Amino acid sequence: MPLWPVYTGAPVPHDGITKLPPPPPWRAFDGHPVLDPPDPDGDTPATSPDRVHRAATYQATEHTVQLVNAALYLRRPLLVTGPPGTGKSSLAYAVARELRLGPVLRWNITSRSTLHDGLYAYDPLSRLYAARQAAERPGEPAAGGGAGIENHLRLGPLGTALLPYARPRVLLIDEIDKSDLDLPNDLLHVLEEGQYEIPELVRASRDTPGGRAEVLIDGTDQRVPVERGRVRCRAFPFVVLTSNGEREFPPAFLRRCVSLRLRQPDDDHLTEIVRAHLGKPDAYAQRLIDQFLSRVGSGELATDQLLNAIYLARSSGLGAESLDELAEQLMPYLGRSAQPDAF
Repeated sequence: MPLWPVYTGAPVPHDGITKLPPPPPWRAFDGHPVLDPPDPDGDTPATSPDRVHRAATYQATEHTVQLVNAALYLRRPLLVTGPPGTGKSSLAYAVARELRLGPVLRWNITSRSTLHDGLYAYDPLSRLYAARQAAERPGEPAAGGGAGIENHLRLGPLGTALLPYARPRVLLIDEIDKSDLDLPNDLLHVLEEGQYEIPELVRASRDTPGGRAEVLIDGTDQRVPVERGRVRCRAFPFVVLTSNGEREFPPAFLRRCVSLRLRQPDDDHLTEIVRAHLGKPDAYAQRLIDQFLSRVGSGELATDQLLNAIYLARSSGLGAESLDELAEQLMPYLGRSAQPDAF
């Protein structure tokens, strides 16, 4: 009895959801069941299963390996360009996993992103509220830990990556080509010098014994010391900047980066990618791979669409006689526009 379909459009409710096969490995979430007691050590934010899986299964080419090592040796950012689905962001997670560099710090770029966003965020309104509360209720704990500037400031992903770690952190600056025209040039000084200042803390340090403040870092509730509002890295972070190639970057910015251009995988590389994610391709999976390769030049397709299609074909529970029909249902995953439903 095939598992497909679970949802049938029937008017009567049923428990077919319990028949779903295990999820794709890149969608296997690991949160605690709601009835379990709280985890006393569960103060570390969970990592997306997609990111964990991509790091473990990433298939680097020899060219990619050489340029990653060049960026590591030279302590330069790696600018990775290529079409969607070629593993640009996965590369950062794979390097962090192999070299044991800790959780990847991720900065997703939009047209409104500024250098300040990547370095730190300061909330003056919450500080004003804490100061007012302290004045109205002396002796009571203030919201947010008090009116000190450090209690209302958090380092961003770039600011956290530049802390003086013994080992470099990995920073993924994703889709830098979506940024405002000024952001690549604004990054130049920080990435060249490996340091920055927090003006609010610089001013406050004049009235602080020792000029030391402890601030929150990106992604956790951990606090780190900052001396006199200045941060300078010890191990330069491994910075991966991704781009879909939709714009040109200033020559001064490009000179300071190691540039890697990823191509769509060929037949052998694509087979190895499928093998790493889903095991050895069977005859039907190879057929989908061939269809994918025949249409990938159109620019509509990404590798994750192929992986979704192969997984769905394998887990549907349909027999061989129904695979051709299923293939037509899978075409949206291979870039073909689905026909709109009739109402």
